[in-house]
Amino acid sequence: MRTAEDDDSGTGGNIAVVGHADLAPDTLPLVEFALRTRLARWLAPVRAMVRTGAGTPLAFGRAARAAGWPLALVIPTRTGMPAMPPPGDRRATGELLTLADRVRLLAYDPMDRDSCIGADERLVASSRLLLAVWDGSPSDGRDATAHLVTYARARGVPVEIVWPAGATRAVLPAPETAG
Repeated sequence: MRTAEDDDSGTGGNIAVVGHADLAPDTLPLVEFALRTRLARWLAPVRAMVRTGAGTPLAFGRAARAAGWPLALVIPTRTGMPAMPPPGDRRATGELLTLADRVRLLAYDPMDRDSCIGADERLVASSRLLLAVWDGSPSDGRDATAHLVTYARARGVPVEIVWPAGATRAVLPAPETAG
């Protein structure tokens, strides 16, 4: 596995994915199959690129490797050293590291939503195509998929929406409000 800071950025040769992290457990295989089907349409594989995490990133990593595509995994760094992913992403990060043939280190805080969105924006900007695992819902303060789709389109990056029949999102508790 190679490690690179930015050697894929700016090439426009990657296919990236963004999408909901809160996919229901029975949805993960549906999304993985749909992504593998999309990747199979390409005559020759290019690099698949994803920011580490559970849900959509894991489904894409599995689909890319099953389709024979090289996978670059973007992981967070702080002061030049890999940062610990949030607890809910650690198992998926471990699996994605075994699937990846390249790791791209990117400075962002995995515990900060705005920092993660900034990392996704950089990923989108360096891609020739964005696959968005998205149910069409607006951004809600937790999930920025709608924003990232708009961001890609505004920059001329083609977007393909992936939301297979039967896909659902897990029900998450409402955010607490100060009262």
